[in-house]
Amino acid sequence: MKAHFEILKKILDEKIVAIVRLDSGEQLVHVAEALNAGGISVIEFTCSTPGALEMIKEASGRFGEEVLIGAGTVLDPETARAAILAGAEFIVSPTINPDTIKMCKRYGKPSIAGAMTPSEMLTVWEAGADLVKVFPASVIGGVDYIKAVLAPLPQLRLVPTGGVNADNAAQYLKAGAVVVAVGGNLVDKKVVSRGDWAAITAEAQRLVSAVRNASK
Repeated sequence: MKAHFEILKKILDEKIVAIVRLDSGEQLVHVAEALNAGGISVIEFTCSTPGALEMIKEASGRFGEEVLIGAGTVLDPETARAAILAGAEFIVSPTINPDTIKMCKRYGKPSIAGAMTPSEMLTVWEAGADLVKVFPASVIGGVDYIKAVLAPLPQLRLVPTGGVNADNAAQYLKAGAVVVAVGGNLVDKKVVSRGDWAAITAEAQRLVSAVRNASK
């Protein structure tokens, strides 16, 4: 079992969390394989996808140490515990729930907690979240908003989510974000429905390339 610091280090090193939110869990593992083929190894399966917990268990067993599988859209500690027991290595919440963060601490798993305003961000940070999910990033000011928040709160580890893609990911990282989370712009439901795994791999490669260039 990976230690908390090992999981968090991998997320910070990779700088990309791929968010997979689908109408059915049947294709989750196929999507994860396509993303991994494109160089992405930190993947979040959202609990709003039917069958997500079963797929987390299957994917965790299939990929082993190669891919870090986490659970997203976790709204309460009970769901966090179920996801962790299914094999999730990190937990992502879109909103503030201190009890969910506590549950992650109990099991030694990193928590990425959602916030929108500076007050909310500091609240989840002080509650013990390892990373702060800034959501929806594109709606509340994008790259400039990240810069503005970090000016008075430089201790925060921000993960912009919502509207992030291969074209602007580098800008977010250069603005001070530690990780970017990318969902629909990376895993398009229409592409998944027709089973075009090569297209997902190609977009993953484009995103990975952009993020690597940002750190040069």
